[in-house]
Amino acid sequence: MTATKSPPTTVAEEATPEARAHGGPLVQRWASADEFARALEGWERRTRVRLAPHQLSDAVLIASGAFSPLAGFLGSDDYEAVVTEMRLASGTLWPIPVTLTVSADHEAATTRAERLLLESPEGETVGWMELHERFGFDPLKEVRHVYGTEEEKHPGVARVRSAGTVNLAGPLRILRDAVQPPYPGYLSEPLEARAEFRRRGWRTVVAFQTRNPIHRAHEYIQKCALEIVDGLFLHPLVGETRSEDVPAEVRMRCYEALLENYYPARRTLMGVYPAAMRYAGPREAVFHALARKNYGCTHFIVGRDHAGVGGYYGTYAAQDLLRGIPAADLGITPLFFDNTFWCRSCGHMASEKTCPHPAEQHVLLSGTQVRAMLTAGEELPSEFTRREIADILGRHYRSARAQA
Repeated sequence: MTATKSPPTTVAEEATPEARAHGGPLVQRWASADEFARALEGWERRTRVRLAPHQLSDAVLIASGAFSPLAGFLGSDDYEAVVTEMRLASGTLWPIPVTLTVSADHEAATTRAERLLLESPEGETVGWMELHERFGFDPLKEVRHVYGTEEEKHPGVARVRSAGTVNLAGPLRILRDAVQPPYPGYLSEPLEARAEFRRRGWRTVVAFQTRNPIHRAHEYIQKCALEIVDGLFLHPLVGETRSEDVPAEVRMRCYEALLENYYPARRTLMGVYPAAMRYAGPREAVFHALARKNYGCTHFIVGRDHAGVGGYYGTYAAQDLLRGIPAADLGITPLFFDNTFWCRSCGHMASEKTCPHPAEQHVLLSGTQVRAMLTAGEELPSEFTRREIADILGRHYRSARAQA
């Protein structure tokens, strides 16, 4: 099953002299059409691998440098170390395996290949990969370590368990012109963000990861963080999420309305993070922090149940994991916030650290409750979210009901 061992696929390439990132220089794996044509010369076996949406997201993030120091999909040594120790084989902190998993039938088709043509889910060629290794793995072992459960009700577990039991590994190159930015006009690559931070004179930048529309609790902790840094980088995840999550295009309209009316433009910047959601809870919180480090951020907000789903993780499990990681390994400062809410007695946002009043005075809704209210056509309370955001979400859910 396993071919010769690959050389490490995590050796970084210098993109710009000042672009230090996680594990060393920022890695970029973009390629031009001319480079692609040269790579095809003498390449007789052009085995094609069609990437799933989340695999294409991973490939693009490797190419842009967001997943530095990775230069490609993980080989077996790196994979094993990441799953069991949250480290690459080199010892560099890395909490989530980034792999190209294929079915047994697909693996058989690559047996004699040395390079693979990578295709989008629609069948368009987006790049190629030097195939250094094929190796089998145990999906149950992976999900136990990474997700903390084997239950297929967990969306991340379901994805891993249904994908196959063979990984293909090696460095990749992605055709820059073949992959369009998800939201033109918004920064999506690390070097773009770093350049804009420098242009604005920001030396300290706090990032906020979100896959949900921002409500008042989010706004509160963002603005608390903004009191101690030069700038806020609002960085919503716009890749693949669950079908029940609010679509990215709707969330983007919410973010735009909020930034236009309630945030200082000179100290706030929004980009997009074209990643798929894994719902891996604590490990994904570390993953998100390292990616924002690569974007040039110095601080990262971690609130309640970061990257969680259902009841699989404790409210502050992500914070506990991050607290146990040496600062030198992490290289970005996490900012921890307790559960926040609108207190009717206080008349403003508060947390358990600052509010003395009982829970019945707190306006606090879970994502599940919010979706249920919107699906039923109910209005969200103004204490929970800004009216502009409630209106955008209400229109979306009314439209969805009309089309059902």
